Amino acid sequence: MKQVTGFHVFAMFALGFGIIISVNLALAFSAVRTFPGLEVKNSYVASQTFDADRAAQLALGWDVSARLDGDLLILSILKGGAPVEAVIEQATFGRAHTVNADQEPAFAFDGRAYTAPVEADGGNWNLRLVARAADGTLFRQRIVVDTPK
Repeated sequence: MKQVTGFHVFAMFALGFGIIISVNLALAFSAVRTFPGLEVKNSYVASQTFDADRAAQLALGWDVSARLDGDLLILSILKGGAPVEAVIEQATFGRAHTVNADQEPAFAFDGRAYTAPVEADGGNWNLRLVARAADGTLFRQRIVVDTPK
């Protein structure tokens, strides 16, 4: 049997910690590379009008939902069960965890809902929507898109 020396013990510790540090660095780089970004540039400034903006948005009484029907994204904006036609200022359709698959759908209103062709496969998709009501109220919401099972 070979004798374990101080060098062997040091080499085992160095190898063990080297593996741990390598894995941590790989995971950290992957997390930073796939981070979708910030919701707002300055959270303090955004917080100053948050309550007033939320109250105005809730006063609209809109029920907003989105779903996929094949490669067609269907956005429904209802008020009291009736369709609402709003100005879609910005819409981003993408994954919740990365911006690599983000798309900007070109919505068209068909009298009942907004529709846009998109490229989507299974999984978790979100629609980040900024719309303006007829009275000028800004509506912002991140909508989890219902995907077919």
